[in-house]
Amino acid sequence: MKYLLLIFKNVGRNLLRSLLTALGTMVLVLVVTLVWSILSLIDKATEEKSKDFKAIVTERWSMPSRMPFKYERALAEGAARENHPEDTRPTDSMAWRFFVGTLDNENRSFRNTMFGLACNPDKLLTMMDGLENMPQNQEDEMRGAVARLKSKRDGIIVGRDHLKNLNAIIGNAGDSTLQNPIGRRFKLTGIASFTGLDFEFEIVGIFPPGRYDNFTAFNQGYYLDTIDAYPQSHGKRPHVLADRNLSLFWLKVPNKDAYNRIVDQITSSPEFKDPEVKIETASSGVGSFMEAYRDLLKGMRWLLAPACIITLALVLANAISISVRERRTELAVMKVLGFRPGQIVLLVLGESVFLGLLAGLASAGATYAVINWWLGGVKFPIAFFDSFFIPVNAIGWGAAVGAGAALAGSLVPAWFASRVKPAEVFAKVG
Repeated sequence: MKYLLLIFKNVGRNLLRSLLTALGTMVLVLVVTLVWSILSLIDKATEEKSKDFKAIVTERWSMPSRMPFKYERALAEGAARENHPEDTRPTDSMAWRFFVGTLDNENRSFRNTMFGLACNPDKLLTMMDGLENMPQNQEDEMRGAVARLKSKRDGIIVGRDHLKNLNAIIGNAGDSTLQNPIGRRFKLTGIASFTGLDFEFEIVGIFPPGRYDNFTAFNQGYYLDTIDAYPQSHGKRPHVLADRNLSLFWLKVPNKDAYNRIVDQITSSPEFKDPEVKIETASSGVGSFMEAYRDLLKGMRWLLAPACIITLALVLANAISISVRERRTELAVMKVLGFRPGQIVLLVLGESVFLGLLAGLASAGATYAVINWWLGGVKFPIAFFDSFFIPVNAIGWGAAVGAGAALAGSLVPAWFASRVKPAEVFAKVG
């Protein structure tokens, strides 16, 4: 306890230097925490599960994927044959049909563009990542939204960013729907490959904050009916997506063995040859998409984060070195009083580690609170991600980085402090 009290007192002796060192530590720990949080999110998304993992079926030779409508029923069974009970079937499945539209067809912009997913509402809570294990209040809200979506052919669940843009573009001052958007109606006009598909929607729910802020979901029946009605107003010409409107198909399988059997069933089935399809695990699909960011992610993992840690160690080493030089006389007196070199080393290391630990813990804790609770996540529009949150483990990372860098940076100053010779110091004083 005496050593701890002495360490605390020494840290507070030059309060300005300690504060500046702590602030520098906090900034660098902040950067490391953000980098490691992003990498942790990507690693988790690309990590293979041992059970209940998902697979994605897409068109093999085309991007974007557009599979025929007729594929849906067979894919839902994992290409299992009716008279072959030994064939493996998925435990759950979900078809994705993408749609892109604009709120203002005359003045198109990124802000008034909305990305939509036409799907089976029954599958939202069982097949959409991030909607399976929500806090109870969010789960209750989503269940209500899904129930309303099932009952309304033109219903739509919107993400929070889309709702903000909707309010900014067509909202009016004093409009009560800005506070309670449920029941609000708007029109979405298809663009690009979806030109000619126009929808009138009624908002029936809002996605929870985070991953689906830039997402919408509506009834695939409404989508398919609109495609079927297209020829009536266009000289009986079918829409370009009439025959091929299935973008992705998700399968949930209980384990790796079941996945391998379903892969064999789908790839060997003659039903999926025109066009051919490919099947891969969800983690593999995300990993393939992230290949485009491979160099950036490697730079973050192997250059940026280590550079921040090395810089942090140098900052702390410089601060401790200055402190040791200023206290040479004090260290000499301590040796005369009986302090051994090892004890002096521990005191110097203890001061540095205590300061780094405290600053790292404060930085990581503040980052966690601000990003998760105040900002509601940080936008990260890459692959299937929209926002990311700081994991609670990051608080431990921050403390470990601060303390570890402080320990590494103070080793040399501590060694020099233990080598102080009282005779030389007192000779200079005299």
